[in-house]
Amino acid sequence: MINGDYKQVIVVRTDIRMSKGKLAVQVAHASVIAAFTAYREYRDWFDKWWATGQKKVALKGGDEKELLAIADQAMRSDLPVGIVRDAGLTELPPGTLTAVAIGPAPADKIDRITGRLKLL
Repeated sequence: MINGDYKQVIVVRTDIRMSKGKLAVQVAHASVIAAFTAYREYRDWFDKWWATGQKKVALKGGDEKELLAIADQAMRSDLPVGIVRDAGLTELPPGTLTAVAIGPAPADKIDRITGRLKLL
């Protein structure tokens, strides 16, 4: 596959208020969690993603229910998933779902789930 055929998508809640810094950290948490899952369980996908620049896309995901539905669909599609629930040490109550990452995986598999979402 050529560069860009593997990617990771991070879907962020848009119904809660987070500072820009908090949002950036939640996206980073989700990315790392999903990447480690891929490294352990989908090594070929991870290696191809890594070798082609680690493409990432951040998307608007709506509320908690929508993010959980996206995560569930990705898991049922046998894709690596990272789900972030905040520890509650700064801006948000403990356990607040903030972001879901899918991949690294083949872009077409992720797009079937997230292709309708808008860029963050």
